[in-house]
Amino acid sequence: MFAASPLRPVLALFGSVALCLSPIAAAAAETGSGKASAAQCGDYAAPAFPDLTPTVAGEGIATVASEFGAVELPTAPAAALGMYTTDVDILIWLGYPLTSSQPIRGDSGYQTFPCFFPPEPLEGITTFGNYPEYSYEQILRAEPDFILNGLGYDEAVNERLPQIAPTYSVNAFDGRSWQEHFRETAEALGRLDRYEAWLDIYETRLAEVKEAIGDNATAVVAPLSYWDGNFNASCYAGVECTVFRDLGLTIFEGALSNDGDGVSLGAEQAGEFAGIDYIFTTVGVGETGMADHEERMADAARNPVWAQLDFVRKGHIVPFEMEMVYGSPSGQLAFLEVVAEALSN
Repeated sequence: MFAASPLRPVLALFGSVALCLSPIAAAAAETGSGKASAAQCGDYAAPAFPDLTPTVAGEGIATVASEFGAVELPTAPAAALGMYTTDVDILIWLGYPLTSSQPIRGDSGYQTFPCFFPPEPLEGITTFGNYPEYSYEQILRAEPDFILNGLGYDEAVNERLPQIAPTYSVNAFDGRSWQEHFRETAEALGRLDRYEAWLDIYETRLAEVKEAIGDNATAVVAPLSYWDGNFNASCYAGVECTVFRDLGLTIFEGALSNDGDGVSLGAEQAGEFAGIDYIFTTVGVGETGMADHEERMADAARNPVWAQLDFVRKGHIVPFEMEMVYGSPSGQLAFLEVVAEALSN
């Protein structure tokens, strides 16, 4: 069981978020090492994480109910594998020993795990690209005795993985909060105490951030991106708006519309964003990710209406590592730090 001590803020943590997004070579390699994060994350320094020592493996099989039917799973597997990087993070926080090789994204500049993942449990673990293309051969080579699969929306994945190892599948991208899925998974797997310990850490840090942001507690915020001439504000991914809501911040109404799918506005409608104080926008990792972000912002700034919005003129455009939004314990804690750094200055 890990101690529920809060993650402490580190000023250089995600501030100027580029620290987490510094030098990287081109797209993710077939196989790499978790130790190679310096190539992807530059000078980024991970925060102090609690003790995430995994539960010692044991004997026994349990029948576990899932949204795809009952499955038989080992009660204390010795080598667990996550189908997607968010699944790897959840396994770490739930106390599962990991296989010596784990999946990562195979695009968007990823060479290893997201920069904000806890480094110690991943020490020495090699990686292989498993998204957007799946590598069942590499999963088989990893020799897992348990697989956590958050990509339950893909029937082919649900059918294939149990042929490799006992698998607990979740459709983690069904529009519900990732945190609901995390809690339900923890409870189904008999590790609810681990979820509750994470929640204690999150809520403790949340209270600290609320106090730190002071006058910015009344800020209007939005998750907003710019692609192909359109401005998109959406709460669909969940993590950003969950943190905003938990901090008591005011979320731009357009992002909440259409059941959280938000709005997509053309250049001529940019004035509808007047009144927003800060926007938070995802970027790929490394120099390439930041260069792409800066190019998009420069293109957006050619629109005189956008260029005169307060958050643009004041430089309140906050980039952050894209993987945070897909929903995982470390991801939500990390995004909380992004908001803390942006609003406490």
